[in-house]
Amino acid sequence: MTDYDIVPTSLAVKAMRDNGYKNAAYALAELMDNSIQAGAGQVSVLCADQEGMVDQRMRRRLSSVAVLDDGSGMDEATLQIALQFGNGTRLSDENAAKGMGRFGMGLPSASISQCRRVDVWSWQAGPESALHSYIDLAEIESGDLKTVPRPELKAIPRIWTAGSGRRDLGESGTLVVWSKIDRSLWRTSKALIDNSEELIGRMYRYWIDRGDVQIHLRSFLDDNPQAPVIEKRARPNDPLYLMSDTTCPSPFDNKPMFEPFPSADAYEIETKIRFQGQDHVVKTRLALATEEARAGDNAGSRAHGRHAARNVGVSVVRAGRELELDPAWTTTYDPRERWWGVEVSFEPGLDELFGVANNKQSARNFAEAARIDTAAMVKEHGGSISRARQALADDEDPLEPLLELVHRIQTNIREMRKLIGVQAEGRRRKRHQNQTAEAQATEAVRKRQEAGHRGQSDADESKPADERATELAEQLEASGHSHEAAKALAAETIDKGLKYRMDVSSLEGGAFFSVQPRGGVLLVTLNTDHPAYSLLLGAQDPAALPEDPEALKAKLLASQAGLEMMLFAWARYEDEQTSPDQRRAAQNVRHDWGRMAEGFLDNRA
Repeated sequence: MTDYDIVPTSLAVKAMRDNGYKNAAYALAELMDNSIQAGAGQVSVLCADQEGMVDQRMRRRLSSVAVLDDGSGMDEATLQIALQFGNGTRLSDENAAKGMGRFGMGLPSASISQCRRVDVWSWQAGPESALHSYIDLAEIESGDLKTVPRPELKAIPRIWTAGSGRRDLGESGTLVVWSKIDRSLWRTSKALIDNSEELIGRMYRYWIDRGDVQIHLRSFLDDNPQAPVIEKRARPNDPLYLMSDTTCPSPFDNKPMFEPFPSADAYEIETKIRFQGQDHVVKTRLALATEEARAGDNAGSRAHGRHAARNVGVSVVRAGRELELDPAWTTTYDPRERWWGVEVSFEPGLDELFGVANNKQSARNFAEAARIDTAAMVKEHGGSISRARQALADDEDPLEPLLELVHRIQTNIREMRKLIGVQAEGRRRKRHQNQTAEAQATEAVRKRQEAGHRGQSDADESKPADERATELAEQLEASGHSHEAAKALAAETIDKGLKYRMDVSSLEGGAFFSVQPRGGVLLVTLNTDHPAYSLLLGAQDPAALPEDPEALKAKLLASQAGLEMMLFAWARYEDEQTSPDQRRAAQNVRHDWGRMAEGFLDNRA
C-alpha cells in the first residue's frame, strides 16, 4: 500500500510562491526585518545587473539581489531553522512580544515569491567563518532536495564583498542572495531601487530617524561590482510629515510639512484595549498640512503635493515598523485627502485582533473596521460608545474591542477634513474677495432692503457684532465644526458684513439643504447625504474638480442631468398636490422664487 504525504513538498512550496507579497520591495522588507531584529546598524540592498542583447539592443537586466547586514549572525542550527518554512526563533509568545518577527515564514517565503534560488551566508566570528546554506526550487521539484542543506563553511562571493562598498563586513552579519529571479515586476536595478526607496523609507522611518539603522541602496554591473551605478541612503518617508530630513521635496525636505493636530500637546491619543485577558495600549497620531504647504494655486500639483498624494491613507505601524498605508479610510476621489495624516501603532500582542497577515503587509480586521459607520452606530445607542460596544459584544462581533478606536479615528478625520475645507475656503476668498457667491448674494439682499423688502433675519443685524458671531458660531459648531473653526468662520462672516454663509453637513429628513437664521446671517447648509450633493461641480472647493478633460466633461453632463431631474421632481411635486389651493400655492412659490433668483443672478459680477 502506497503512503502519501499530507502535503507534497514540491506542491506546497509552489503554492507558497503565491503567498501575497505585493512586490519585491515588500519581500525585501521581510529580510530587512530579520536584519533589524538581529541588531544590525547597517543594512544594504545590493542589486546586480547583467548586460546582454535583448531585441537586438544591449540592455541591462536584474540578475541577482542581496540583503547584507552587520547583525548578530546565525550559528549552524539557527541558519537551518531560518530556511525552514513556518519555523523560526521568535515564535513563542514571549519572543513575539519583543519585536517585529513572529510568524517564522519571512526569509524563505519572501525569497521564493521573487526568485527560484536563495543562498544565505552568516557569520559570528568574522566573514571568513561564514556558514552557507540554500534553497533551490529546481532541486525541490526534482526531489533532490528534501531537507535544508546542512550549513558549511563557504567563502562569500567577491561580487557581494566588492559590491557592498564596505571595507569591513564586520565581526558578525548575514548575507541573503536571490538569484534566478523570475517573479519580480521590476526587471532592472534602477526600477527596483526607484520603486523601493520611498516604501522602505516609510516602513522603517522611525528606525532611520532615530539613527538605529542605516539603510543603503546600491546597484552595479555583475562584472564590475566595485563601481556603483546607483548609490543612495534611504531617508525617512513620513506620511505624517512631522519629521525633518525626509524624502519630501524642497522646501519640506528639511522641515515638517504638516503640524500636529489638534496641537503639539494633544496629537497622540492613547486607547486602551482589553484583549484575551490583557490590557493593551494603541496609539493614534494625527497631523494636518500647514498653511504654507497649501499656499498658492495648485499646491497639490507641485512636487511636495504630488509626494503627499503618494502617502494617502492611515499608516498602520506594528512594533515600530509600518505594515501598510491603508487607503480604506480615505475618500479616494478627493485630492484634499493628501493634506491630513493618521498613524495607528500597536504591539504584536494585538496581531490577532488587528488581523495581521503572516507576510506582515496588512491588518485585515482593522481595514474592515474602516467600513463601519461608527457615528451612526453610536447615534443608534443614544450617543453612548459604551452601549454601542456592548451591542457588538452581545452579538459576539470580533470587532467590538476596536470600535472606540475606530470611532476616534473617523471623528478626527472628519474634523481634519472640515479644517482643510476652511483653509481652502479662506484661500478662495482671498483670491476672489469681491466675487464670492455669498458677497454677490449679500449685495442683492441690500438692494432688496433698500427697496423696502424685509426678512425675519434682518432684525438681528442690529445686535452687537460679538453677540451675532457667537450665535452663528454655536450653530456652526452644532453642524460639526470644531470650536476653533466655528469661531473663525463666524468672525470672518460678521467682520465682512456678509448676509450668507454656505456650509455642508449631514442632514436628516431628506432635504437637499437647510436654512437657519443666526445672528442676522442666513446659514445655508447643503446636505452631503442627499444625492444632489454629489452632482455639484466642485462642492465648496473648485480644486476637487477632475483635471482630466473627459472626466470634467462627464461631471458637467452629470450635473446638467441632475439639475433636470430636480426640476422634474418639482414638476411632479406640483402635479401631486390634491387640491387647487395647494397646487396654486406651489405655483406661487415657484414664481416668487424664480423672480427672486432673477434678481440675485442679475447681481452677479
